[in-house]
Amino acid sequence: MILYALIFAIACFCAALLFNLYRVVKAPGVTDRVLALDTMAVNAIALIVLFGIYEGTAMFFEASLLYAMTGFVATVAFAKFILRGDIIE
Repeated sequence: MILYALIFAIACFCAALLFNLYRVVKAPGVTDRVLALDTMAVNAIALIVLFGIYEGTAMFFEASLLYAMTGFVATVAFAKFILRGDIIE
């Protein structure tokens, strides 16, 4: 039964990634695109964790932590670029 729940969750997060990708391409403003990219990072982290549960290995959990850290730094850099026009002061 848990296998069906994992497959359903993976399918839902894949659909969410596709909707976010559409929002990145068709968003009216830069802030909407940055928010969609941040949401894509969160969805990708969830997919990595779900795939780790599916495979039964801890390697994917470590990869998801690394991806979460880089995704957070990228979101902060995008926000700083939008506010100030440059990243490095």
